[in-house]
Amino acid sequence: MNDDDDLTRLRELSARGSRDATDQLVELAAERGDLGELRRLAESGSRDAVDQLVEAAAEHEDLDELRRLADGGSQDAADVLEELTTE
Repeated sequence: MNDDDDLTRLRELSARGSRDATDQLVELAAERGDLGELRRLAESGSRDAVDQLVEAAAEHEDLDELRRLADGGSQDAADVLEELTTE
């Protein structure tokens, strides 16, 4: 099985509610810097994906992404956004 097949299988399992598959997808997406995958996972309810997005946005000082995450209810994103905009 190749990487694409593995990702497809993990996505299928995640969509069926497998927490382990979701966790693996978050880890792989974070390693690859795949913000699109992290956003998709965050939108489906993964707090870990939100945390990874906040971390990536903070590293790149991506204020738009932090605002989007804060507007979506992430207190961590709101806190980082406040820190970055009051410096």
